[in-house]
Amino acid sequence: MDSRIIDIIISSFPQILLPGLTMTIPLTVISFSLALLIAIVTATVQYARIRIVKDIVRFYIWITRGTPVLVQLYVVFYGLPSVGITLDPFIAAVIVFSLNEGAYASETIRAALEAIPDGQREAGLSLGFNFFQVMANIIYPEALRIAFPSLFNALIGMVKDTSLAANITVLEMFMATQRIVARTYEPLLLYIEVAVIYLIFCTVLTKLQSYGEKKLNKYTVETV
Repeated sequence: MDSRIIDIIISSFPQILLPGLTMTIPLTVISFSLALLIAIVTATVQYARIRIVKDIVRFYIWITRGTPVLVQLYVVFYGLPSVGITLDPFIAAVIVFSLNEGAYASETIRAALEAIPDGQREAGLSLGFNFFQVMANIIYPEALRIAFPSLFNALIGMVKDTSLAANITVLEMFMATQRIVARTYEPLLLYIEVAVIYLIFCTVLTKLQSYGEKKLNKYTVETV
């Protein structure tokens, strides 16, 4: 391999990895944390069958799941300034990713909630717990164990989806790579390099998912 190519690969690695650690990972963690909060609230509303609020939630989920996340990024970052709302690129990305993933995670958690036998809820209410105590102490601990694999898969997916934030000038790994490509004219090697870094991040998360599932399965067996 040409020494110039080797030098480009070696020198570009930290230039790509650093935005991954300082932008891609924080963007993923913050967005996914907010998405989980949104999902828990919206799934609970649907589970409780609060009529008017449930209809609003279903409308939000319908709109969000029915439109591409890239279009949502453009609407928030490039569209809102036309009505006087200008957002920092990172904030815009957090808003879009959290709302988008919140809609999908809401359906995952809702399905997990509905998988819990009604007898569990009725038993909690018969013990004198109110609705929120039943949800916090009985229903959600079981539902989240069911939803854990799907939610963790969504987290892994979000790590890759953050590359779309480059379209609204967020300097994450993919945009950093694009800038290096513009200087070096080596798109194949550099895009493979950033793909490898994404693969490393996702592999670490996959290992964490496997560990988490084993711990949850062990806990479930011990408590049965």
